[in-house]
Parts: sequence; C-alpha cells; structure tokens
Amino acid sequence: MSDCIFCKIIAGEIPSDKIYEDDMTVAFRDLHPQAPVHFLVVPKKHIECAADITAENSAEVARCFEVIAKLAEQEKLQGGFRVINNCGENAGQTVPHIHFHVLAGEVMGEKII
Repeated sequence: MSDCIFCKIIAGEIPSDKIYEDDMTVAFRDLHPQAPVHFLVVPKKHIECAADITAENSAEVARCFEVIAKLAEQEKLQGGFRVINNCGENAGQTVPHIHFHVLAGEVMGEKII
C-alpha cells in the first residue's frame, strides 16, 4: 500500500531503528516506547489486521512469532515479555498494517488496561 507507513519503513523510504530483518519480517524499536523495551514486529506482506489473516497469509504471521522468540532471546528478556496486537480502530490500531508490540524490561501487572 502506497500510503502505509509500515510499508514505507519496510521499503526503506522512512528510517527506523531496525533490530531485525529477513525476507518476510522486519522488527524495529517503537518511536514512543511504553516500556523500557518496546519494539514492533511486522510482516513485510501488507495484511491490514488480525481479522484479515487467512490460510494464504498465515505463514507471515507465524514468522512474526518466530522472530519474537528470537528477539526475546537476543534482547535477554528471560523475565518475560508481553505481545500486543490491536485490530481495528476501536481496539486502538493506528497503523492499518498488522504488527505486534513486544514490551518488556519492567514488571507488568496482569491487567493490560
């Protein structure tokens, strides 16, 4: 999508603090971190949100979770981490490209709201 900010980051048109990239996935630090460790994991293929996951594109989403596990080890998140995905405007999704927030580096309560 030509106006998608994450597609532009993936294409290298907008700079980011990338911490990982492969042929299916990119991960970069959040511009407005909500925890000491806060990065996003994004499939390169444009999928708008979790409601748009299909048998044809689910491998891209699965790869995101493989990358999350790899980055949790790389970032030394042995104490745990939280993965958040917002799907749709009412859920707080501000960029219409599926992405997973990974937050860590502090003790988080059970409730997320």
